[in-house]
Amino acid sequence: MNLIIVESPAKAKTIKNFLGKGYEVIASKGHIRDLPKSRFGITVDEETHHLIPKYSVAKENAPTVKEIKEKAKKADTIYIATDEDREGEAIGWHIAHAIKKDPEELPRIVFHEITKTAIKNALKNSRKIDMDMVNAQQARRILDRVVGYKLSPLLASKIQKGLSGGRVQSSTLKLVVDREREIKAFVPEEYWSIDTVFKTNIDATLISHKGDKISKMSIANKEMATQIESSVKADNYVISKIETKERKSSTPPPFMTSTLQQTASSKLGFTPKKTMMVAQALYEGVKTPDGTSGVITYMRTDSLNMAKEAVEAVREVIEKKFGAKYLPKSPKSYGKKAKGAQEAHEAIRPTMLHFTPEMAQSFLKPDEIKLYRLIYERFMACQMEDARFEQQSIIFKGDENSFRASGRKLIFDGFYAVTGSEDKDKLLPTLKEGDKAELQSVKPEQHFTEPPARYSEASLIKKLESEGVGRPSTYAPTIATLSSRTYVSIEKKQIIPTEMAFTVTKILEDNFANIVDISFTANMEEKLDEVSEGKVDWQKLLYDFYFPFMEQIEAGKKNIVSLKVAKPLGRMCPKCGEHELLLRSGRFGNFIACSGFPKCKYTEQVDDEGNAVEVKVETSDEKCEKCGKEMIVKNGRNGKFLACSGYPDCKNTKSLESESKVSETPCPDCGGKLLFKQSRRGAFWGCENYPDCKFISKFEPTTIRCKEEGCDGVLAPRTYRNKEVYECVKCKARTPREDIDKEA
Repeated sequence: MNLIIVESPAKAKTIKNFLGKGYEVIASKGHIRDLPKSRFGITVDEETHHLIPKYSVAKENAPTVKEIKEKAKKADTIYIATDEDREGEAIGWHIAHAIKKDPEELPRIVFHEITKTAIKNALKNSRKIDMDMVNAQQARRILDRVVGYKLSPLLASKIQKGLSGGRVQSSTLKLVVDREREIKAFVPEEYWSIDTVFKTNIDATLISHKGDKISKMSIANKEMATQIESSVKADNYVISKIETKERKSSTPPPFMTSTLQQTASSKLGFTPKKTMMVAQALYEGVKTPDGTSGVITYMRTDSLNMAKEAVEAVREVIEKKFGAKYLPKSPKSYGKKAKGAQEAHEAIRPTMLHFTPEMAQSFLKPDEIKLYRLIYERFMACQMEDARFEQQSIIFKGDENSFRASGRKLIFDGFYAVTGSEDKDKLLPTLKEGDKAELQSVKPEQHFTEPPARYSEASLIKKLESEGVGRPSTYAPTIATLSSRTYVSIEKKQIIPTEMAFTVTKILEDNFANIVDISFTANMEEKLDEVSEGKVDWQKLLYDFYFPFMEQIEAGKKNIVSLKVAKPLGRMCPKCGEHELLLRSGRFGNFIACSGFPKCKYTEQVDDEGNAVEVKVETSDEKCEKCGKEMIVKNGRNGKFLACSGYPDCKNTKSLESESKVSETPCPDCGGKLLFKQSRRGAFWGCENYPDCKFISKFEPTTIRCKEEGCDGVLAPRTYRNKEVYECVKCKARTPREDIDKEA
C-alpha cells in the first residue's frame, strides 16, 4: 500500500477517486507543526547568532499526526503531495518531521491541477523536498513572528490594547492612510469645458483656440469660458479633415491570483477572501459528469504561463465553436506581469474544456458557477483574435477655433464573442471634407478637479502587486486583518482608514520607518525569493533584520509617548459620585469615562476638542413589560429599536418597527399577517403566527406565484445588479420586472 499525504480533506477525497486500491490518501488539514501560539518560540544562538525556531504540534493536530503515523507504518511508499508553493513545501517538510521520517527519503510530488492525468504523471515524476523553498518559508514565518510578537505588544502598551503590527500588514496600512491624507489635503481646482454640438447631433471637443492648444485645464475660469463661448458662436466652420483608422482591442491575459481577485470584485462583487474560498473548492474537487474532479488549476499563482497541451486544446475548441477567423495563426503567450513573479506555476485556467459553464450549471453551486464562468471565458479569450474597431475622427475648423468629433464602430468582435463588450458603437454621420458645418448648441460648463479615489479591495491588491508587496497567498488575508483589527472599514467597496489607523501609522513612521516603507517590504520579498532559489542564506537574511529591529523596539519603549495616559478633568462622576472623570483615548477617538471603571461604567461623548457632548435620549410611550420602566429609542446596526431605560439592570429590547409595519399581503403559507421585523442578521418579513408558521422573506412578498416547476413560492420585488426583478422567496429564481408587469 502507498500513502499520499495532502493538505485538505476535499483534495484527498478527489485524488482517492482517481487511484486504485493500492493507494491511501490522507489530509494533514493544513499546518500540523508550527511555532507555538502562546509564546515567542524562537531562540537566538549566542555563538552563531542564528535564529532557531522551536516548532511544536498543536493539541488539536495531535489526532491527525497519530492517524498519519499509523498509516505511514503500513505504507510501502509515503508521498508528500502538499500544495506546490513555498508554503506547501514547508508543510510537507513539517509532516515528515512530525511522523518521525527523514524528509530527504520521502518522495515529493506536485501538480498544477487535480485531474487523473495530472496525478498519475506526478507519481511518475517524484522529486525530493526542496530545502531552499522550505528555508524561504521558514524565514518568512520567523520574520513575521518577530515583527508580530515584538511590535504588537509595544503598540498595545503605548496606544491601546488589542492593536497589532505586521511586516506586510503595516506597510499596506500606510498605503491606505497615505491615500486618505492625499484626499484630505486635496484642494479642488476650477476648470471649464465648452460642450459643443454641431448639426446632425455631433458632439465635439474644443482642441484649439486662436492657435493655442486646449487641454482639460486650459479654461481656468468663467471669464475665459465666456470669451471663448462668444468666439465659438461667431466663428464659421468647415470640415477640414476626416480620418479613419483601424484600432485593436488586445486579448486579456489569463488570470493569476491578483487579477482574478480584482475581476471577481468588480464583476461579481466578491471579496478577495470569498474569491479564494470559492476558487479553492473548484481546485480541490467538485462534482462533474466524470465524477469528482478539480476543474481549475492551482489558484495561488503570479504566473501567466500556460501548459502547451492546454493551449492546443483550447485552440481546437475555438476553431470548432467560432470558426478559423477567431483563431490566431500561432498560440498567444503572455509575459510576466507581477514584480518578482514566480514563473514556475501556471496561470489559472480550467482543467477540462469539455466541462463548459453551461454544463457546469447543473453541478456547481451559484457562487462556484459564477467564478468558474469567469475563469473559463478568460482562458478562451486569451487565445482568440483581437477585437477590431474602425475609429473615425472629424476636425471642424473655424477662423479662431477647432473641434474634434470621434466615433467608433466594432468591425470584428474577436474575443468579445466570449467575454462580451460593454463598449457601444458611436457612429458618426457620413460627411465630406470641405463641407460647411453649422453649430447646433454651445454650452460652457464649470468643473472642479476630483481628489484621488480611495482604494477598493481590487485596486489595493493591484497596488500591492505592482509594488511587489506580499505574494498571491497574502493579499486577501492582509486586507482581512486590517478590517478585523478595525484599522479600516469597507463601505460601498471603499477602504476607509479609522482614526486609529492614522495614529498607528504615524508612530510607525516616526519609529519604525523601514516596517512601513513599501520599497523595504518589497525588497524583503525579493530576498525571500532569492532564498528559495538558493542564492541567499536564510539565516543571514534573518540576522540582518533581527538585530537592528530589536534595537528599534528597545528605542521605541523609551521614546514613544504613551497615549493611554488618562487626563483628569477635575469633576466627579454624576453616576457614582465617588470617582473623578477622566479624558481617555479609545478605538474610535477620545471619550470621557469614570475612573472607577469597571465598577462604574459611566461614559460621555466628546467633540473634536475634547468637550463633553450632550446626548439626547429619544423617549417613547411604551413601558417595559419586564420591569415597568420607560422604553427609550436607541440606534443599532440594523436601525432603531426600543430598549429599557433600566439597562444594565434590565436588558429587555424590542423592535420599533414590527408593531407598526404590516404588509398588505397575507402570509402565503397560513394567511396570517406579515410583520416587518429586525434581527441581528438584518431586517426581514415574518409571519405573526411564528413559531407555528415559519414563513420568512428578506423582501416584502406579493401574491404572484412562482412559475418554476415544483416550486410553490411567491415572488417579491427587489433590485438585483441595478435591475428591477421579481425573486421567488423559496427557489430564488429571478424574472425581469417588466416581464411580470406585462403579464399582469
